[in-house]
Amino acid sequence: MKPCASSPAVAVQTSELATAVRVARQLLADYGDSTGYDLFAYAQAHGGLSEALRILLRALTPEVVPPTRCPAAHPEDPTPCNGPVVVTILDSSNAGADGCEHHAVRLLASLTGGRPVPKPEAPAGLAVRLFRAAHHTRPYPWREGL
Repeated sequence: MKPCASSPAVAVQTSELATAVRVARQLLADYGDSTGYDLFAYAQAHGGLSEALRILLRALTPEVVPPTRCPAAHPEDPTPCNGPVVVTILDSSNAGADGCEHHAVRLLASLTGGRPVPKPEAPAGLAVRLFRAAHHTRPYPWREGL
């Protein structure tokens, strides 16, 4: 779906792009012919060119959002998620954390009395698969290396 041309994000992007184009055109007009300029003029042109490129790249490059991990991933565990959140792992007092299969197994292996509760969209047999995998996983595996 294409963003609406009147949305604030598109307006800001269009405004930044127009600014970058205007600055670049002014630089070409002022410094396009490089003969007869002193060092100060070159420094001024370089500063303007750098800023025009920054504005242009910001307008054309989508913001990069760092990947997030599921809530079941322990902060010390460096491994990435292996898929969507498909299960809630409950501890013995029924406190829970949602997780992908990978982190759910690691959390389940590290808990005493924990149990998986699959989400409605989870594949059939997920709880059994997680129990089996957790049985063969050492507790706190991120402390031993990858």
